[in-house]
Formats: sequence, C-alpha cells, structure tokens
Amino acid sequence: MNDTTKRVGFTASKKVGNAIKRNLAKRRLRAIFLDIQPTLNDGVYVFVAKEKIHQLSYEALKKGIIWSMKKLNCVKE
Repeated sequence: MNDTTKRVGFTASKKVGNAIKRNLAKRRLRAIFLDIQPTLNDGVYVFVAKEKIHQLSYEALKKGIIWSMKKLNCVKE
C-alpha cells in the first residue's frame, strides 16, 4: 500500500435498521469523513455505524468523530 493515501470503509449492520436507515447512516459518515479528511493522517479508516447513530444530530456525530480522531492521534499536527 502506498503510504501517502487514505483508505476508508463504512459499514452498518442490520441492527441499525432497514436498508434505508443503514444507507442514511453510511451517507452521514461518508459526508463527515469528506469534511475532515484533509486534517487526517494518511492511513486506513473503518467507520462502523451503531444502533443509536440516528439519535445523534449531524453536528453531534461530526463532533464525536473529530474527538475520536484526535484521541487516536489521527489528526495532522
């Protein structure tokens, strides 16, 4: 794998809901990743949607993902 790339995957189990809800969850995660990806280090990222993803607003979800990325030292200095 080239060390100067970002690879990403999105998944949502049937526990998230029907196909419409799973696709919505993955679209939200994908949109957030596209917003924050310039600030992330190169690497492989996997986002897993959990059952309660629909209880969060887009902004709350984005804030949580950014916090997690910082905690994991995935954000460029």
